Amino acid sequence: MLSLIASFLTLAGMVILRPMMARHSIAFVVAALTIAAGILSLPNIGLYYGLHEWTAAHTGGVVDARFIAIIDTAIESPLGQIAMIPMLAWIAKNAPPHLKATFFAVMASFTNLALSAASLGTKYLNEIYLVTREVRDRVTGAISTSADYGELGWLLIVVALIGLIVPLLTILLIQRSPLRTHQ
Repeated sequence: MLSLIASFLTLAGMVILRPMMARHSIAFVVAALTIAAGILSLPNIGLYYGLHEWTAAHTGGVVDARFIAIIDTAIESPLGQIAMIPMLAWIAKNAPPHLKATFFAVMASFTNLALSAASLGTKYLNEIYLVTREVRDRVTGAISTSADYGELGWLLIVVALIGLIVPLLTILLIQRSPLRTHQ
């Protein structure tokens, strides 16, 4: 059901955001989507710090942790797919006319490289901020690893800040370079 909602919201987001994408520069659109993603990371951080307890108490239990998580996921998941549109537009716009296919292939490789770098970043962040879940032995039921979520809040905050700062700095650097995007 959540996947169906996310797919519908992705299509709706493309239709709703199409005029903004057409009127503004690619850099503006990417910056706006980055800021939106930063804002959408706040409910997860809030859940860790007990936002759901406060909202449930003030809404008669309607807006609880599950409600917040479902709404946040439904809104946040299409954002990644929508964010691909300006990136693909930038690739198409900056590709030399006689090398369009090669340029797309090279840029797709850079995208895969960025995904690999993100995985490495995740690995290193998980080494800095230790978060463990409880693991029990299947035979005896004894706890082999105890749960420790003490650093999860800081991990969520650092990830949100990296997800906000790195793209905005990249946009700033690109806009001050020969790769600058115009309308």
